[in-house]
Amino acid sequence: MSKLDSDEHINIEVNEEDLKDIKLKKDATYEDIKEYVFKKHGFKVSYLYIAQVKRKLGIIERESYNKSKKEDQVVPICPEDKEKAIIEALEWFRMI
Repeated sequence: MSKLDSDEHINIEVNEEDLKDIKLKKDATYEDIKEYVFKKHGFKVSYLYIAQVKRKLGIIERESYNKSKKEDQVVPICPEDKEKAIIEALEWFRMI
């Protein structure tokens, strides 16, 4: 585009619906990741699973404030299919 006077013009129409699907690079929230996985794969993932995958990939997280005070607590490990879906979501949001 320039400030030169021209007899030729191009008219462009952009609908809000078209812009809704365009995502700019941002850090996706846990809710965004959960929603993506549910829509794409049809199953739910927990915050714990998302945190485990992010930690495994080296994505820095803040300190958790609600750590358990039990010494021998059992923490479920993210299943492989859900891990792959979370990684796909992180790639979609360009976090990895």
